[in-house]
Parts: sequence; C-alpha cells; structure tokens
Amino acid sequence: MNAKAGAATAKKPLKDDADLDTRIYQSIFDGVLNHRLTPGTKLPEPELCQLFGVGRAVVRRVLEKLAYDGIVVLRPNKGAVIAEPTPEETREIFEARRSVERMLVELAVQRANAKDIKALRQQLASEHEAMHRFDQPSWATLASGFHMRIAALAGNSILQNYLKELVSRCSLIVGVYEPPGHAPCEHAEHAAIVDCIEARDAAGAMAHMEAHLRDLEERIETSRMRGEKSLGQLLGITASVTPNRAPTWK
Repeated sequence: MNAKAGAATAKKPLKDDADLDTRIYQSIFDGVLNHRLTPGTKLPEPELCQLFGVGRAVVRRVLEKLAYDGIVVLRPNKGAVIAEPTPEETREIFEARRSVERMLVELAVQRANAKDIKALRQQLASEHEAMHRFDQPSWATLASGFHMRIAALAGNSILQNYLKELVSRCSLIVGVYEPPGHAPCEHAEHAAIVDCIEARDAAGAMAHMEAHLRDLEERIETSRMRGEKSLGQLLGITASVTPNRAPTWK
C-alpha cells in the first residue's frame, strides 16, 4: 500500500465517526422536537451505547454537542438529562424566536415563488389532516416543519440555523408547560401567514407571525408531562442491539 492510499484509509473512519455522531444527535434531537423525549428524561450512557451499538466515547461526544446546543444538561456524576427550561429561559427563548422569525418571514415574502407557495399549501393540508386524526406526534412534527420551511424560503442559512435551535428549545418548553391536547401551533394562524406571503404582504406576515408566537407563549402552563416508555421507545428504536446486529431506525 502506498503512502497516499494509506492516508485515505486512515481518514475514512473519521468520516464514518462524524456520520454516526450526526445520526445519534439527530435521533435525540428529533425525539425532543416531536415531544417523545420530554424535559427531565434521563439519557444513561450505557443504554445509549447499547441502543446505537457504539462506545462511550461516541456517546459522550454527542451528549456534549447536545449540551452546547442547550438540548441536554450534563450533571456531574449523575449523567445527562433532557434540559428543563425555567420560566426566565422561556421568556428569553420566545423573545429571540420572535425576532428571528420576523426577519425570516419578511425575507420569505420577498423570495418565495409560486412553487414555494404551493408547497406551503400542501404543508397546511397535511397539518389539517393530522389535526382531524388527533395525531399529536404528526401534528407536532408538521407544526415545527412549517416554521422551518418558511426559514428555508428566506434563503439565509445563518438565521435558519438559529431558528433550528430555537424551535428545538421551544419544543422542550411545550413539553414542560403546555397542557395535553393542544397543538404546538394553531392551523388557522399558519394559514394566515401563508396568505400574507402569497399576497407579498410583508407587514401582514410579520404581524401574524408575531401574534402567532405570542399566542403560543401565552398558552404555556406550568404542568409537566412525563412518559413511562423506555429510552429506546422514546427514540423510535424498535430493536435492541446485539454484537452482530445493527439497531433498527425509524
């Protein structure tokens, strides 16, 4: 093997490790976003190692990234848990989210084309269907997805990344404080925002987005929802890992 081939072989595990980190991070992140992992849920390292078929070094690396992003809290000698936002953090997060989303929806009004508007209408139709099926997990996913779709239309990756973190942290807040049976977002409010985008009404879109996020914040109560499912079920992993078998991903 020549030196160049040897170097390529040496680099390959680094890429594989990065891909694996991303997959584990995204699984936990999605669990938070979809309200499967509620605030206070424990994330034991041995169980995560078994579920994902990896060593502790990988799990610790992912947990540290989640902690940096405000999704997880690392407690000395007690392990990691999904973060539990305080009322003060809740206020600050919603303030930041309103500011970011006002800018994003203004840019979306300027840049969205007819195809984009059609996709937003399809998103609204999917929301409406999930609402009438009383499918809360799908409802939560679609509600968050609506906001991220508008962020994508804005064409500003920096603001889009800011919003991704804020949306995930808002999902934590909803998991702690919003009473059961409520949608994370109101369908009619989303529809009004799309109407404004289609009409190229930036002021109206910004006003509706502001009111929409304030309504979401005002609906939050100090009730806590905790599930009784295993960590694997909460993460959507249906099979345990054995030395010769990879985990099953949903």
